[in-house]
Amino acid sequence: MAAKINTEVASKAWIVVTEVLSPNIGNKRPNETEFHNAVDIMSQNGLAYIIEEWFVECLQQHLRRNVAPKFWNFFDLEQTDILPQQLGKAVNYLHEITMGYLPCIDRLNSMSVIVENRKPSTVFNTNNLSEAYILLIKSIIFFVLPAKFCTAVEMFYSQAFKVFHHSTSEDEEDQDVIDEEEEECKGCDREQEDCVCKDILDNFHTINRQLDDIGILERVSGMAVTSIVHERIKNHIENTCKGNFETSYLKNLEEWLDSKVLGWLTLVYSGNCRNTYSDCIEGFKGRLLHFLYETFARTHIDQLFNIIIEFPESEPAILDLKVCLEKTDLRGTLVSSLKTALETRLLHPGVNTSDILTAYIAAIRALRILDPVGVILELVCDPVRKYLRSRDDTVRQIVSNLTDDGSNELLEELQKGQPLLDDGCSSDDELDDWENWMPDPVDADPRSTSKSRRASDIISMLVNIYGSKELFVQEYRTLLADRILTQFNYEIVKEIRYLELLKLRFGESQLHYCEVMLKDVADSKRLNSRIMDERRKSAEREEIEVNSMVLSAQFWPAFREEKIKLPEVMQKSLEEYTKKFEALKGNRTLNWKPHLGLVNIDVELKDRTLNFNVSPVHAAIIIQFQSQETWTVEELSNVLQMPATALRRKIAYWQTQGLLREEVTDKFVLVEEHKGRAHDVIVTDDDEAESAMASAQTQREEELQVFWSYIVGMLTNLESLTIDRIHSILRMFAMQGPSVVECSIPELKHFLDSKVRDQKLLFSGGVYRLPKPDML
Repeated sequence: MAAKINTEVASKAWIVVTEVLSPNIGNKRPNETEFHNAVDIMSQNGLAYIIEEWFVECLQQHLRRNVAPKFWNFFDLEQTDILPQQLGKAVNYLHEITMGYLPCIDRLNSMSVIVENRKPSTVFNTNNLSEAYILLIKSIIFFVLPAKFCTAVEMFYSQAFKVFHHSTSEDEEDQDVIDEEEEECKGCDREQEDCVCKDILDNFHTINRQLDDIGILERVSGMAVTSIVHERIKNHIENTCKGNFETSYLKNLEEWLDSKVLGWLTLVYSGNCRNTYSDCIEGFKGRLLHFLYETFARTHIDQLFNIIIEFPESEPAILDLKVCLEKTDLRGTLVSSLKTALETRLLHPGVNTSDILTAYIAAIRALRILDPVGVILELVCDPVRKYLRSRDDTVRQIVSNLTDDGSNELLEELQKGQPLLDDGCSSDDELDDWENWMPDPVDADPRSTSKSRRASDIISMLVNIYGSKELFVQEYRTLLADRILTQFNYEIVKEIRYLELLKLRFGESQLHYCEVMLKDVADSKRLNSRIMDERRKSAEREEIEVNSMVLSAQFWPAFREEKIKLPEVMQKSLEEYTKKFEALKGNRTLNWKPHLGLVNIDVELKDRTLNFNVSPVHAAIIIQFQSQETWTVEELSNVLQMPATALRRKIAYWQTQGLLREEVTDKFVLVEEHKGRAHDVIVTDDDEAESAMASAQTQREEELQVFWSYIVGMLTNLESLTIDRIHSILRMFAMQGPSVVECSIPELKHFLDSKVRDQKLLFSGGVYRLPKPDML
């Protein structure tokens, strides 16, 4: 049978309990003996469990109805500049309320009899009333943080942060030495005599301690402190690292974060606080390190184009960025940003091909360090490769750089003597370091092999823009021929050295024609020496001394053609040289290219003598003025047998030199006297750097003529063929061997269409056929 409750005794005990547990008892000190006796009576009557429930309910009502409204009234102001002061008042008020409740909470927590009889999970799933009180504060007062309160907190901690770093001089970037003449304090922004930095720091410590006593320090300060610290990290990285790529900063930044920023956080959460926040600070450290890496990486990603252009001096910045990429998820951002930068700053007509190639080579070298696997390089530089492929002078620029006397990356690569990499073959070296093998990243293109991406050979990557070694060899052959014929120099030691290096890259069979070309130069030097020796022995004196470059025509690229009939004196010298050559070589003779070569002439005028190195065409023009002083374009055109348009262009050179003057349209006169001009002036022909070789388009048309006999033969036998079928047959029979001409389908179509226009082919129904004999 349940024990009978003594109502009168229980009522008196309840009054004692409620009076002691009420925080509003003023200065009256509660009688602890009476309180314990009252609790015993409540317990004996089975009513002890209602003590905690009553206390929690009263606490909730008081916080909701009284404390919360009064607390938020502190921030109901129009002036934002006094919000930090209002924050101090509000926290002080809430601290007083808490201090009033804490003795009551401690009494309840100390009553073991209550703990034993308390129902589990009565209040917020906790058996500790101190934790329950903190939960009530957070849920009732700080459930939603108004904008003004957040502003007040951020202003308060920002001001304290600034004063702390100024007064302690801990931050190397912001420390200021206060001299006697300094008018304003950099910490509180007041006059030196009115400095309140100490008061701000004292208030900072007081509010932190009070918030910690209440148990809401992290809840109130977390967002503001994080925002301040993030802004501080951004500014420090911006001021310290931006624009300087020759120094590694990452390690110093990590040390700065550990000593300066975390030192500040330790002051916030551990200085003058009862509770320990070591776990909180450790968590902050991990998140801030990640934020540091991410901010640093984004700063360098924004400047990555400039970092690449300044490579290899910027290698420290590349290595720092590599570490950050391993710790953050910014690979996609980097690829997108750098690809956009390259397209915007490089891939447009305003940039020279040589500059694009320089940037591309720098990107290859820099991105190989950033990502040794080569995936970033493959993704970023694909638009660059496509754009370079569309430029007509790309191959010539690459080949020119390969054999340039100046110091450049391609020449250094060529001197390494490595062979071109072939993606189709495997290498035994791939398994040498199998223990450290790593799979390709997830963003790698599955269509390309890992080996091709990891290849660091720059020349191989440039050749792979076109996928054809023959194209580069052909361009080098043209460039070599042009260099020999425009300079007209028998010294070929340098060219032989380049050729030997290129053989290691492209193979000897590919460069056989170039070997013959250099052999022709050496043979020509010996031939000229023999002819000159014979001339000296016979005491012959020629009006014009001739030195020739005897070339094996079938091994040289097509020459630029230009019609010209040389003056008799020049033609006679060539004929005499031919006779001497025939005497030495028996049944062989010479076929002169009179428009090519150099002529050294002295022009003697009334008041001056000038020396020129010019082309035979220029020499032929000025020689004509030896017989008469005035010529029309038509007369010269008839004598020299060259088109008038080309003749006018050549005459313009002599006009610029002051030797010819156009009296009337197309009528030129020799200028014998020119006051103020020095005598014996040596002038070099800088009029035009015209190539001795045929244009690329002309050479290509002549090369494709090789296929014409094959095409006629297959159409004679098979009557009609599509362009794809013609191309496949040509690849099978006419495009084999190391020195054959290759032809793409678009080029073949252009060639066949030209034959259709010349009425040598018919095209209908998507097939080509030969015209019938009666149609010809």
